[in-house]
Amino acid sequence: MNIHEYQAKALLAKFGVAVPKGGVAYTPDEAEKIAKELGGPVWVVKSQIHAGGRGAGRFKDNPQGKGGVRVIKSIDDVRKSAAEMLGHVLVTRQTGQAGKEVKRIYVEMGCDIKRELYLGLLIDRTTSRVTVIASTEGGMEIEEVAAKHPEKIIKVAIDPTLGLQPFHARRIAYGLGLDGKQVGAAVKFLAGMYQAFVGLDASVVEINPLVVTGAGEVLALDAKMSFDDNALFRHDEVATLADSDEEDPTEREAAKHALNYVKLDGSIGCMVNGAGLAMATMDIIKLYGGAPANFLDVGGGATRERVTAAFKLILSDPNVEGILVNIFGGIMRCDVIAEGVVAAVREMALNVPLVVRLEGTNVELGKRIINQSGLKITAADNLADAAEKIVKAVKEAA
Repeated sequence: MNIHEYQAKALLAKFGVAVPKGGVAYTPDEAEKIAKELGGPVWVVKSQIHAGGRGAGRFKDNPQGKGGVRVIKSIDDVRKSAAEMLGHVLVTRQTGQAGKEVKRIYVEMGCDIKRELYLGLLIDRTTSRVTVIASTEGGMEIEEVAAKHPEKIIKVAIDPTLGLQPFHARRIAYGLGLDGKQVGAAVKFLAGMYQAFVGLDASVVEINPLVVTGAGEVLALDAKMSFDDNALFRHDEVATLADSDEEDPTEREAAKHALNYVKLDGSIGCMVNGAGLAMATMDIIKLYGGAPANFLDVGGGATRERVTAAFKLILSDPNVEGILVNIFGGIMRCDVIAEGVVAAVREMALNVPLVVRLEGTNVELGKRIINQSGLKITAADNLADAAEKIVKAVKEAA
């Protein structure tokens, strides 16, 4: 789950991470009031959407105008910028051309920026450890830094039995070229980040840029946090921060049925049980010359109703030109999947090719249900056969 910048800063501040003062506004009047309360002479007005590159982004109705993050030097301009952002669609490199409507903004005190740095925490899957990533190249995408200046990236893996120690933080601080009181401030800053990461079951905490001010303060000028959805049940204070307006409508609907769905840009819809099998299914579709339209894991305990809901989600994508169902019945019974498939096809009057591969528990019963349905469903003997058949069917139907 992702949250907005202002929400991330509020959470981090509770753990002792230094952030500039600011407030969220939903109207120009609120923006003006917050700016007056903060005091001047400089404010920053920031569009709040779940996407990066806001500062370089442009609004659809004014593509030549200012971006979604603006440095403002008068109360009147704070109000004007708020009016130009709220209710308008911001397009960034992460939103795609569709963009996202700005429904809230963050008004923040300006600061005297002397240096911009990068600081992040994530889980390194190769070491199974929380890892600190830092760089002197703040303000840039860390992927770009890694590609162009890999020598400027500092990585420190944290042993979970010890946790983040002061010597870890000092190593990072010295690596970033901090000195004097800045080192102590950075140690406190990073300790707070780590406590927030572990304590809230985060998957990413990113500060970009981390700034050193003219007065030597170390502040989070921007903040991004993502969380492990599987741990939200024990973090009500985080779960309540979800913004449904920022979620893909189809993915939001999928969550209601306990389905793991991610929309992709291909033409072959996939319904699979198990995340690993789903990834393998998408890979083999690509291998045979097709492109998956989605990742969809119905899970190990899917019911007939959930399978029907999954079909509806797949077919809600106008780009879908064929569907591949790939089920390995371990916990899941093939006959339950077969009943759900047949029910969905009958209910929705399916008009695209459908290939089904079943294997595992009650597989013969599942195949019999499909064969006796009288519906136009192509059976496959194995995964390779299924991928070859659906790719061929989609190309012939085109």
